[in-house]
Amino acid sequence: MTEANQNFSRVAKLVDENGAAVILKNNASRYIVIEYSKVQKNESADDQMVEDVAKQILAKHAKAFEELSK
Repeated sequence: MTEANQNFSRVAKLVDENGAAVILKNNASRYIVIEYSKVQKNESADDQMVEDVAKQILAKHAKAFEELSK
């Protein structure tokens, strides 16, 4: 979270490269940053669906998230 706060351009670059970035707080997934074009208007998701997607993204891009957490 500190890295994202201090250097948001780095987070944006990771999103550009990977499609999404998960921001950690206290070593736990807290926020997901995705490209706006990937968000479909008037579509809602339940909490479980959001959590499942976050876990998939975290697993797929673990190296990038580890780099952010440094």
